[in-house]
Amino acid sequence: MSFYEERKKEHFYKQAKKEGYRARSAYKLKQLQKKFYIIKRGNHVIDLGAAPGGWLQVASEFVGNKGKVIGVDKEPIMPFNKDNIVTFRIDMRSKELNQLLLEEIQSERVDVVISDLAGNVTGNWTLDSDRQIFLAELAFDTCMRVLKEGGTFVTKIFRVGSIQEFDSLIKPHFEKIKRFRPPATRKQSAEEYYICKGFKNIEEEE
Repeated sequence: MSFYEERKKEHFYKQAKKEGYRARSAYKLKQLQKKFYIIKRGNHVIDLGAAPGGWLQVASEFVGNKGKVIGVDKEPIMPFNKDNIVTFRIDMRSKELNQLLLEEIQSERVDVVISDLAGNVTGNWTLDSDRQIFLAELAFDTCMRVLKEGGTFVTKIFRVGSIQEFDSLIKPHFEKIKRFRPPATRKQSAEEYYICKGFKNIEEEE
């Protein structure tokens, strides 16, 4: 059986199709929300690596009509028929990104930054883990520039390889940090998520 055929039979893939979500990953965010209450009604949320849009759909439900979710990806995202979702097709490394985000929300800072950024998996777990940490660091860099004091940051990493440097990078900037592997994660996947709450903008204070 091919990977595609196997995926079609998988529970969360089927559930996503049934409930109208663009990706099975929507259930990972639902499970993260249920356990950690990441997003509140009326929040402004930035979703990094948002294509095809599963997390955008779920986040828009959580923020409601008075909130806003901004999706960022270098890949195209099909438009949504929802007023509280805005998307930008732009590379995470673009110098224009932070300004675009802040202009869109018409505010100095946002409440939540979530990142499901992921590269192509090679099967070389050391290489794949290093690449994923690099993407997590990119997400954290954006977080540092746009997240408000006390805000929440969620990002994906792989639980193989060395993550001590990433731990050391983010630890001074948050009051609480947890790691969690949502049940919707595929059994063969090494991914899990950092849930970082109580952002402390140390650089700005200095």
